[in-house]
Amino acid sequence: MRKALGWLAVAVVVLSGCAGSAAKRNRDVDGLMQRYTGNVPGASLLVLKDGAPVVRRGYGMADLEQGVAATSATNYRLASVTKQFTAASILLLVQDGRVGLDDPVRRWLPSLPSAADGITIRHLLTHTGGLIDYEDIMAPDTKVQLRDVDVLHLLESTNRTYFQPGSQYRYSNGGYAMLALIVEKASGMSFQAFLHERIFQPLGMAHTLAYVQGGPSVDHRAFGYSEEGGGWTRTDQSMTSAVLGDGGIYSSVDDLARWDAALYDDRLLIDESRRLAFRPWTHTDDPTIEYGFGWRITGETLWHSGESIGFRNVIVRYPGHHLTVILLTNRNDPEPYRTALAVAALFR
Repeated sequence: MRKALGWLAVAVVVLSGCAGSAAKRNRDVDGLMQRYTGNVPGASLLVLKDGAPVVRRGYGMADLEQGVAATSATNYRLASVTKQFTAASILLLVQDGRVGLDDPVRRWLPSLPSAADGITIRHLLTHTGGLIDYEDIMAPDTKVQLRDVDVLHLLESTNRTYFQPGSQYRYSNGGYAMLALIVEKASGMSFQAFLHERIFQPLGMAHTLAYVQGGPSVDHRAFGYSEEGGGWTRTDQSMTSAVLGDGGIYSSVDDLARWDAALYDDRLLIDESRRLAFRPWTHTDDPTIEYGFGWRITGETLWHSGESIGFRNVIVRYPGHHLTVILLTNRNDPEPYRTALAVAALFR
């Protein structure tokens, strides 16, 4: 009996130590997220360890005007975190045998000028195509939001590239807009419908969508804000916010947990497709970072950030540790990447 009680005492001490450690870790997480707390534009944070959420909470407000708090179900504009879904769409079409990674882009978009002759789909995926930045050639007095096809029209009238395709890296939002149009051409579906039918619906991402005005509304929507003059001003949409391929998806950390889980097995992308997506194809303008298909690769991490007017987001995956940190925010500052790394360090 005494022996049994001795083991029980040891178990109580161990469990108490674990509880104390978990409580301290939660306090440390809240400390890192302090800037998002209160009546300010907020954030949603998810930490997944071995497929299970160890942190899942919201901070601050999703909608300041209506007093709506941020939660794990709040949907944020992902901005460039969208690019991994655009890349996955292309890989699904490669799996279907409809598209080849080395297809010339002009095979699918023949109205592009002759300067684009040497650009392939692989170049667009890795930001090595050299397309001119559409933000630099759009009219400064643009009053109607651009769509992906409008980006194509801008590029049609620009018969030059920054460099010979494949020779350099230059981050290209326009390249990912072209990929969305190729998805439409190859599938016969709108890009938003393809995402829904081939990715979001199969994975149970019930509240994730590529948002277009006049289409389905965004449930539990976070609105974007920028700090101006000591206060917060709603800055939710710009003239480029409706371009889908480079940044038009809205999602929550809860739905992105399902996406993260699918990247460990072949329920969506086969092993070869995932290998291609996560391969370091090119160096970037940061010597510590390489680029795959819609993913930045830094040492043991696969990650991508997303920034647009009023939103800053990041997903950081440590596949070797089966650890993921997803931090979505509806404000222009601070950038969340370093915070996500600090959070991850608490769970490694």
